[in-house]
Amino acid sequence: MKIYINGRVTNEQEAMVSVYDHGFLYGIGLFETFRTYEGQPFLLEKHKTRLYAGCEQLGIAYQTEAGQWEQVVHSLLEANGLKDAYIRFTVTAGQEALGLPMGSYAEPSVIVYIKPLPPHNEQQDHYGKSLQLLQLPRNTPEGPVRLKSLHFMNNILAKRELQQYPWADGAEGLLVDGQGRIAEGIVSNVFFAKHGRLYTPSLATGILPGITRAFVISLAEAAGVSVEEGLYDWNTMREADEVFITNSIQEIVPITKLFDPTGQQTMVSNGMIGDMTGRLLQIYRQRTIAVI
Repeated sequence: MKIYINGRVTNEQEAMVSVYDHGFLYGIGLFETFRTYEGQPFLLEKHKTRLYAGCEQLGIAYQTEAGQWEQVVHSLLEANGLKDAYIRFTVTAGQEALGLPMGSYAEPSVIVYIKPLPPHNEQQDHYGKSLQLLQLPRNTPEGPVRLKSLHFMNNILAKRELQQYPWADGAEGLLVDGQGRIAEGIVSNVFFAKHGRLYTPSLATGILPGITRAFVISLAEAAGVSVEEGLYDWNTMREADEVFITNSIQEIVPITKLFDPTGQQTMVSNGMIGDMTGRLLQIYRQRTIAVI
């Protein structure tokens, strides 16, 4: 694939950053993942705003001109012969001396990755996927709010644990916080519905303030659904009428089976997408069409 690095599109084999880049040395860097619809990046301004805010918090001097992200995305789509794609914008601290910095990072590195989107899974839309409760707790954010940072070891260890459960093939893993409260998936935010009301874990659990999470909350409220952000345990989710997860690439994915670490299974909404989840998914996809 061809990727973008510091102002130019090049073959991925030729793309390099310094071994003294503090993104490599200390994990100082941020990224945003999103997808395109008919070549148009979705919720791009929200992703940019979150990245800019994170860079400011980390002391990374990164701003762009209007339309620059769009130009990069279109250049990569064209260079790789793709109509639509998964996009990852990454901003690292850039090259600095060995040792912790005293000031700000003035020359960050910018790398934009691209890959084809997975094929649409019609069966998953109807019958959903499984959610596996993990024993590994979600680590606490390094700062006041979790950033989408290059420090991803907690997620990687969670993925390794998920692979230990033979019954959880194809499942998403669910992390809880240090107090055992539902937090988020390995690569997703989590929602559940009960008696016509929608619930999602509070940011107080240390979760990433997901762009798609916020978008789905706004869609639900606009559709007349009451949404509560709070602190919930596993048993509360097991008693839910519907469960679903969200992220920027997969959109809204119904969850129809819950597994605990012993393999105990709980069926959700009779093994099929629930009414509220289906309604929100329909509205979501209508909104993606509206921006094309």
